[in-house]
Amino acid sequence: MKKYILFTCIIGALLFASCNNASDNTTKTDTTPPIVDTTAVAKQEPAPPPPMDSATMMKKWQEYMTPGEPHKILASMTGKWTEESKMWMDPAKPPTESKGSADVKMILGGRYQESHYTGEMMGMPFEGMGTMAYDNAEKKFINTWIDNMGTGMMVMKGDWDDASKTFNLKGKCLDPMSGQEIECRQTMKLVDDKNAFMEMFMTQGGKEMKTMEMKMTKK
Repeated sequence: MKKYILFTCIIGALLFASCNNASDNTTKTDTTPPIVDTTAVAKQEPAPPPPMDSATMMKKWQEYMTPGEPHKILASMTGKWTEESKMWMDPAKPPTESKGSADVKMILGGRYQESHYTGEMMGMPFEGMGTMAYDNAEKKFINTWIDNMGTGMMVMKGDWDDASKTFNLKGKCLDPMSGQEIECRQTMKLVDDKNAFMEMFMTQGGKEMKTMEMKMTKK
């Protein structure tokens, strides 16, 4: 009888301990810190700048739209020019030479330069138009070019080197033969008030080659 009572007490104690463990497992709080997705945090957009008052906005816009010293450099080219050009399709062969003329003027209140070129190229009538801007916000010169020898538009950006009086522009243009974009570079040196010299370079296969030069003389 004593053994039975002792056995019953042991069984009861084990059951009690088991119930307590189960209760502890159901009420125990998980203190493991949450996993933070650092990738998601890194991708968060930066906070927008604080809003400007109307007076500040007007001042900023006035600064953006007002022509400055860079626009005076563009305006110095205003006039009619004669051109003598050389083009290289193959650097190992002599260039093709041609002559033409250009009419350069400022438009939209002196904010942009517009150029209209006419002449002959590869035995065909040639006509082209260019614009040059100086973006007061970006602090860059921006050049666009279109002509009747294609249907695309070339865009280049760059700076003015005051020491050499040269525009240094870079961009990309499409090679219609391969359908691929290639890097292009252009320099325009203002030799003096009556003379300018332009050179064009293109890079293919990691090698830069000169494709064009133009001597300009103001009438």
